[in-house]
Amino acid sequence: MPIYRFASDVLKSTEHAANLFVMRELGNIYTCLMNLTTDVLGKRVSLLESANVVSGLGLASGTSAVFYSIINLAQAGGKFVSARNLYEGTYTQFNDILPALGVNVKFVDSNDPANFRKAIDAKIRAIFL
Repeated sequence: MPIYRFASDVLKSTEHAANLFVMRELGNIYTCLMNLTTDVLGKRVSLLESANVVSGLGLASGTSAVFYSIINLAQAGGKFVSARNLYEGTYTQFNDILPALGVNVKFVDSNDPANFRKAIDAKIRAIFL
């Protein structure tokens, strides 16, 4: 499979573009949303892991992967527990961006694993470390 280097895909019409952007149709829109290379990567990793072929998702950055993971597990009103010692971008995402979307974090000192156990309650949907 070749690696495709492009920013946008060819759209058949404005109607086709509109359908892609509101997800009435699946397909490639723009590199950061979906493209041939990341689609094939996600499918092949899924196969390597013996998962459903549509369960893999290739993303452009680790920060994107973290966001997708947490927002799908926690959703609005949910909480998760995270180690305090994080990459600055991840810390900003957890401390400033996700709370604006209704997802809250409990930061703990990860030097003592018991801190994670103490922070877990019925609303906790994930642990990040």
